[in-house]
Amino acid sequence: MRSAIVIIPTYNEAHNIAKVIRRVLDLEREVHLLIVDDGSPDGTANIVKEQQNQYPKHIHLIEREGKLGLGTAYVAGFRYALENGYEYICEMDADFSHNPDDLPRLIDPVESGEADVAIGSRYSKGISIVNWPLSRLILSFAANLYARSITGLPVKDTTAGFKCIHRKVLESIDLKKIKSNGYAFQIEIHYRAWKAGFRLKEVSIIFREREEGVSKMSKSIVREAIWRVWALKIQSVTGRL
Repeated sequence: MRSAIVIIPTYNEAHNIAKVIRRVLDLEREVHLLIVDDGSPDGTANIVKEQQNQYPKHIHLIEREGKLGLGTAYVAGFRYALENGYEYICEMDADFSHNPDDLPRLIDPVESGEADVAIGSRYSKGISIVNWPLSRLILSFAANLYARSITGLPVKDTTAGFKCIHRKVLESIDLKKIKSNGYAFQIEIHYRAWKAGFRLKEVSIIFREREEGVSKMSKSIVREAIWRVWALKIQSVTGRL
């Protein structure tokens, strides 16, 4: 059984990807990386391949044709991690909004058996977000409050995209049933894990707005999150989750 792998979906992250790869591989704890690139026109995948020449055993790449979305990228990554025997499967963004140095803090509670899913939380100890405009902060905080009130999820940061998941959680989830493809995907993963009886633990992190590139937030992502939480709740009540 291999230990930990970090899945990073990318679309036009040429400015960041080499730096984030080096930061992860420089950690004292050995982890592998899986980049899932959605046909980035800026050459992100080519930069990953250059890094693979230096670290062939530690860096893996899935290239997809076109921008297929965050949710499907992670599902592809989950399948790869399970098929290749990884025990601790992490999610992280490529833009340094998630600090790679926090990865061991997420892996440790899962490895020790304290939690089945460790969530890098922006809201577990107040608000720990740097450089967001007030409008974005209000939207995110309200979205999390909305999702919690409907689903009952016992975590404050339901939309967090920085986490470590034990493989047994993903093995218990029918990945074909996951329909969310934006930030609602994170809510769905947390909700399915929680309803399956797994333990969720929030680990406080400091989230920083990206310095390079463009945010992937859009109105369609917000709309999906609004209706998807109701769909998950109804599926749970009717036994179709």
